[in-house]
Amino acid sequence: MKKKLLMGNEAIALGAMRAGVSVVTGYPGTPSTEVLETVAKHNDGSIYVEWSVNEKAALEVAAGAAYAGARSMVTMKQVGLNVASDPLMSLNYVGIKGGMVIVVADDPGPISSQTEQDTRHFGKYAKLAVFDPSTPEEAYTMIADAFDYSEKYGRPVLFRPTTRVCHSCASVEILDNIPGKKPEGFEKSSRWVIFPKLSYENKIVIEEDLKRMNDDFSGYERNFISGSGKKGIAAGGVSYCYVKEAIENLSAGCKLLKVSTTPFPQKLALEFLKGLDEVLVIEELDPVIENELITLCGIHNLRVKIKGKLTGHIKNAGENTVDSVFSSIMDFLGENTAVTTSVPSDNPPELPVRPPVLCAGCPHRASFFAVKEATKGLDAVYSGDIGCYTLGNAKPLNMVDTCLCMGAGITVAQGLHRVEPDRINFAFIGDSTFFHTGIPGIINAVYNQTDIIVVILDNSTTAMTGQQPHPGTGKTMMGSISEVISIYNVVSALNVSKIVKANPFDTEAAEAAVNAVINERGVRVIIFEAPCIFVSKGKDKYVVNSDKCTGCKVCINKLGCPAIEMDGKKAKINATLCTGCGICLSVCKFGAIGGERND
Repeated sequence: MKKKLLMGNEAIALGAMRAGVSVVTGYPGTPSTEVLETVAKHNDGSIYVEWSVNEKAALEVAAGAAYAGARSMVTMKQVGLNVASDPLMSLNYVGIKGGMVIVVADDPGPISSQTEQDTRHFGKYAKLAVFDPSTPEEAYTMIADAFDYSEKYGRPVLFRPTTRVCHSCASVEILDNIPGKKPEGFEKSSRWVIFPKLSYENKIVIEEDLKRMNDDFSGYERNFISGSGKKGIAAGGVSYCYVKEAIENLSAGCKLLKVSTTPFPQKLALEFLKGLDEVLVIEELDPVIENELITLCGIHNLRVKIKGKLTGHIKNAGENTVDSVFSSIMDFLGENTAVTTSVPSDNPPELPVRPPVLCAGCPHRASFFAVKEATKGLDAVYSGDIGCYTLGNAKPLNMVDTCLCMGAGITVAQGLHRVEPDRINFAFIGDSTFFHTGIPGIINAVYNQTDIIVVILDNSTTAMTGQQPHPGTGKTMMGSISEVISIYNVVSALNVSKIVKANPFDTEAAEAAVNAVINERGVRVIIFEAPCIFVSKGKDKYVVNSDKCTGCKVCINKLGCPAIEMDGKKAKINATLCTGCGICLSVCKFGAIGGERND
């Protein structure tokens, strides 16, 4: 068998393809995005792949495929599971026929998310099995197990890689494809129509299945015990790798429990607890394994001290690291524990702080600037949303006052208006987020006759997660060209009071567009249309005429463009970063920006 260097997300995708997945749906979100993209990249045409408009739609499409007996996979990040939770909760009661795996990438840190939520809790809440891989290599083979268990119990399962599993790379042995069966097709039956009586009957079955899963997972090869001693360490996910590395460098022995699933493998855990005085639990994000061990000790009257997040021995937020785990284990095993290999004592230098900022030439900067200039002196509130444009909250723009979740900017603005009707409420939303969950918010505002201004920032892509297509681009993940869904036409059909469009890089026209709606009533919509610089890069780069530059720094203080910097007492444009968007031309009152252009 050949080996291949794979990112964890690539390993998950290729593992699912090896397992015979037929339908893959999802919505882009770091750290999960590359899973679906890898399937699309290696697809020979036998797998249907789509970026859905949101996670709820993605899950429902995949559920339909599983109803017909196909193996399906859904991809999303942890906050996306909140969007998909409505159908998923019911789906466990209805059940499926083909294996269905929902890949939910958790983001400890959080590195690129609003929350640090732990999908294992959702699995317990929804009464679903959760598979928790610790390495890319394990993820590659474990996802086939997830499909098998899904089909065995006739229910969807969750697959929970965390950021370091998703984005680390490893040499993975590529195995032969698993022989699959052809989907049997959808068979009409009352089982697919959820009614209260059916839900009650299925709840009983679900509880019985959970007990069976406890026994099943106690014998699952990826849940196991190793080592011996009076002290034990329990770990799961990538934290297990950190623990294993730390223990190899220490002379003191200890017993180790690896947990890769929920429902919790209780029989295996009881075997692990035998003869132990105390246990240290190391996991990300929440004390899931820790709570299970505490419960077992209580039920079986075991006098074992369980230490972890709840006792303060492990930090309760952020990622675990090799260093933090090593330190915790050293404290747990005792000061006399010898280190068997040399461990560097010098701490590496801290990385420079690099605050997130809108790219040079980003059309969102121009859009924010136009609104800011047009609303000078007015009492306005700017509600934001999830996307690149959330970075509009930073100085010097200061144009995002609220940010909650996908699509919430429009509805939060409505709530603010109800309390303070004399203030002007703007709601910024991107094109992909508009299709994701923005449309219902506009409908709500029109229906309830709310005075707000919705600013749709259409940059022709889902930029923050890597330029994925959406219904407004006319492209699909299957490589086909579809009819573009016009944002203007959709908004027009919703009966808003006024719609204006402008190119934000035309600063005069953009500001005029804002002025055209400020004094109107009802739901007004501004559509700023200009492509992301990664979709369409400019050709011209501007320079500063140092003879005309007065060093006033207005260009820097108003725009915050990373391409403009100070060179002594004069402004300078970094040719490497400049994209030639030109909004700086309108800011400089001395005509110092422009001059010759570089092709």
